[in-house]
Amino acid sequence: MFNPFQPIEKIKTEVFTSMPQKFRKKQRTAWSDPNRQGAEVECFLEGPSFDREGNLWIVDIPFGRIFRISAKKEWELVVQYDGWPNGLKFHKDGRAFITDYKAGLLALDAKTGKLETILATAYSEGFKGLNDLHFASNGDLYFTDQGQTGIADPTGRVYRLRASGALDRLVDNVPSPNGITLSTTEKHCYVGVTRSQQIWRLPIMADGSVSKTGVAIQLSGGAAGPDGIEMDSGNGLIVCHLGVGVWRFDANMLPTHLIYSDGAHHHHLDNCAFGGPDLKTLYITEALSGDVLTARMPVAGKNMFGLQ
Repeated sequence: MFNPFQPIEKIKTEVFTSMPQKFRKKQRTAWSDPNRQGAEVECFLEGPSFDREGNLWIVDIPFGRIFRISAKKEWELVVQYDGWPNGLKFHKDGRAFITDYKAGLLALDAKTGKLETILATAYSEGFKGLNDLHFASNGDLYFTDQGQTGIADPTGRVYRLRASGALDRLVDNVPSPNGITLSTTEKHCYVGVTRSQQIWRLPIMADGSVSKTGVAIQLSGGAAGPDGIEMDSGNGLIVCHLGVGVWRFDANMLPTHLIYSDGAHHHHLDNCAFGGPDLKTLYITEALSGDVLTARMPVAGKNMFGLQ
């Protein structure tokens, strides 16, 4: 009888690039005081995403910064503003959409650096604090509203902003919804639920509604729980697990690979994006060190531009 539990293969990361010293100034901020318990930070990197030209974009939450990193590893500060950008993904029209913890859902003109507000509220009610986002092939945008929710306050939300402009609240009882992605068929939405150490699976019905939401993966250990997640082309799920590394789960949601770093300061591998000519290189943000790591993966990522 076939045993679905195979030995886990390990993949070691390499440092691709590190934030230049000119962008580093360790200090406390209004974001880091509650979220890093008063510790001084140089950065908190998140939201890696590639544009069509092959540039890697990342956000820096506590300092409201959005960077573009060229293939030559040159860092450019595209914009710095009064906000806490958490997630970033590119729309098929070329704009970068940003889930901002303070300001809501924003869009950035990648050429001019101009920001515009897409959604400051949901039905006139303020968001708790937006976290991450994912575009469906039809232009619908799925995003998480995490705030300070957790086990004792399981009121985090998952939204879908349809291409038509209609806003749907898919679930509203999540104990810390974080990373979000869709299966290759786009019939399931996956959400990283940080404080309960779970990945939730939301089946998407033909009319767009959600039914029979359940737990696809139960994690344990680490410093917190799952953060950023992404699908590969084999319907495998890539899960950034804070304090552990980055897991790959197969289509049956069983672990196959663990991506790890032996760097002394690499405890917060928090989000990832597939890149490279064959889409088999995983780019991973390490939140606090300012490093971007890479790992060669066994299965290519989804073509995000389908390019989107």
